Amino acid sequence: MKFLRVGNPGNEIPALLDQDGKIRDLSKHVRDFDRKNLNFENLEKLQQLDFSKLDELDNNQRIGSCVSDPGNFFAIGLNYKEHAEETGAKAPDYPVVFNKSVHSIVGPNDNIIIPKNSKKLDHEVEIAMVIGKKAKRVNENEAQEYVFGYCICNDVSERDWQKDKGGQWVKGKSGDTFGPLGPYLVTKDEIENLNNLNLSLDVNGNRHQTGNTSLMIFNFNYLIAHLSSFITLMPGDIITTGTPPGVGLGMNPPKFLKDGDELFLKVDHLGEQKSKVVSEK
Repeated sequence: MKFLRVGNPGNEIPALLDQDGKIRDLSKHVRDFDRKNLNFENLEKLQQLDFSKLDELDNNQRIGSCVSDPGNFFAIGLNYKEHAEETGAKAPDYPVVFNKSVHSIVGPNDNIIIPKNSKKLDHEVEIAMVIGKKAKRVNENEAQEYVFGYCICNDVSERDWQKDKGGQWVKGKSGDTFGPLGPYLVTKDEIENLNNLNLSLDVNGNRHQTGNTSLMIFNFNYLIAHLSSFITLMPGDIITTGTPPGVGLGMNPPKFLKDGDELFLKVDHLGEQKSKVVSEK
């Protein structure tokens, strides 16, 4: 199933995309796709619905982030060897874990804002996992039992804030609009092979990033087992799993995002994001 949230910011309603590409209203059956409702009990109820009897919504209206009000937004750094190398870092022995502020989350096609004091805004196409039930010290071979679904994440990063301002990465990863999610929250049954998904990101029609999940240093299951050995994961928590090479920081010379740039992100089975970069007014 492909779930989404549609409507103006702050007034989105839950919906699904049916097999004919029509958006169907789920608001009578689930309150929202948030930490209170993203669970397998609700998923089972939704799977029993006759989608053809659900109200059809306008396909042209805004799509919001596919997850609302998560408790945590975790991210994994340097999880593709070539990306680590292009940033001048060595491949890590253990996952590099950091937080993104939940307040950075926006819709998949919303504008990405260059903050007034930003010098080095960068892009990172990634795949995010969304947790569906409490996970604590999970065995790697049971990790998928805890995943509600997957979505595209653009881990927008301000490299000057991240690398040159001291402290941890979180401030360079958490600006307003630095976390576009969606368009869809896709359940596991829609994905044939998690370890063979293609990711790409274009800037103004030019390919910057290309990758495949087979090249991840730490796969999805390992990341859940690792994180849950230290932190209890809860329904609605988001884990974005790292980016392939091709970021602006890794170019020679570095090439950062500027006002007017248009981004196009695509991931197998998870859909597309189209966003524009604009300077803060």
